[in-house]
Order: sequence, then structure tokens, then C-alpha cells
Amino acid sequence: MVAPTSKEVFIQGITHDGRTFRPSDWAERLAGVMSQFRPGGARPGSHLSYSPWCVPTAMNGVKCVVVNRELQAYEPMAWDFVLNFAKDNNLQVVEACLLPDPKA
Repeated sequence: MVAPTSKEVFIQGITHDGRTFRPSDWAERLAGVMSQFRPGGARPGSHLSYSPWCVPTAMNGVKCVVVNRELQAYEPMAWDFVLNFAKDNNLQVVEACLLPDPKA
């Protein structure tokens, strides 16, 4: 399903049959659950921010969660959880790398 050469996996809020996934805050919820998995491990208050390995975003008006492959090395069960979430909910998954915004 996911090639080991990609740096990030984008879980898109669109099902394979083209429907918008609900609830509308699914990306924030999933990233919130994954907030404890971060470089250096969980720290007091880390639940108040998203992990850099699992970030909600929107691309072209579609909610997505960007999952960094470093999560797989740090906690394989967490990686499996997010990929199984996508599979169980019939969500589209795209492999890519996130490019930084150009400097103004």
C-alpha cells in the first residue's frame, strides 16, 4: 500500500468513491490522537499541539493528514493505526513529500 521510499503519506478526506469523509473535523481528531508520538517522546503539555509526524492540513479544499515516515520508525503500531484508519474508512492515500512554502 505504501512504498518505503516516500517521506510522507497524505491521507485525504475523500473516499475512493469520491465522497467527502465525515465528520468535518476528522483530520484534527486523528492528529490529536497522534499528538503524543513526537521526536523525544511525549512531554507535559505536548497533547496541546500536533506531532510534527502527523499534521492536519487542507490541500485544494480537501482535508488531509500528512503522516511522516519517521513515525513508523519511532512507533510502528502508531503508523499502522493511521494507515488502518485510512483503509477502514476507504480514504485515499497518496505518497509524496511536503515542500516548504517559497520565501517571500
